[in-house]
Amino acid sequence: MIVYEEIIYIALLTLLASIIGTLAGFGISTIMVPVLLITLPLPQTLLLVGIVHWFNDIWKMLLFRKGIRWKIFLAFGLPGIFTSFLGSFLSLRISRDVLSRALGIFLIAYVLFIIFNQAFKLSQKLSVAVSSGALTGFFAGIFGIGGEINAVSLSAFNLKKAVYVATAGAISFMIDSTRIATYIQGGTRLDPVLVSGFLIFIPVSLIGAVIGKRGVEKIPQEKFRNFVAIFIFLLGLKLILFP
Repeated sequence: MIVYEEIIYIALLTLLASIIGTLAGFGISTIMVPVLLITLPLPQTLLLVGIVHWFNDIWKMLLFRKGIRWKIFLAFGLPGIFTSFLGSFLSLRISRDVLSRALGIFLIAYVLFIIFNQAFKLSQKLSVAVSSGALTGFFAGIFGIGGEINAVSLSAFNLKKAVYVATAGAISFMIDSTRIATYIQGGTRLDPVLVSGFLIFIPVSLIGAVIGKRGVEKIPQEKFRNFVAIFIFLLGLKLILFP
């Protein structure tokens, strides 16, 4: 049974995750899911974090609203809708540990590769954007974590900081909307106390996004890609060690 003290802990976790998620363009689910799984069942965890993530998507789009690249958004987002539904449907039917570790290995390998091959960039072809969006949606649906793949692919487009964060938020908004609806349709419900907690979680996530925006503005553009790469590496390591 959820007690009100836990609402405060979740609110603080939401604040931290929202700051980092806005700074890097991803990471909210990777931070919140493993922590909440200590006390909550998996279905409730995925739904709760999905809703928090959905609101953070909105804050990113509003705070960086002049930066969305609509062609990239559609190329990533449309296939992500379908695969997010598929991943959400399969979320309680297959083991996520193997997928999580595989994703972690891929992320670390990618970061190490670009460190030693500074000139390498993923292709900016439409096929790369579509396949990346599909993978992002699938992983987001199946275990609530997919933004890392999104970040890897978006970094290939050399987007300005504001454009990167806004576009990532818009893509994630489409995917999160699909998976939240799928979780609810599948019968997942939150404890009434948790539902009341959104009166705190939502404004706290906005505060975190505002703080994160100020941090983004202070990071030099030429160092922003390296900043994102560091987060990708750390989260990849987390997925391997603690899937």
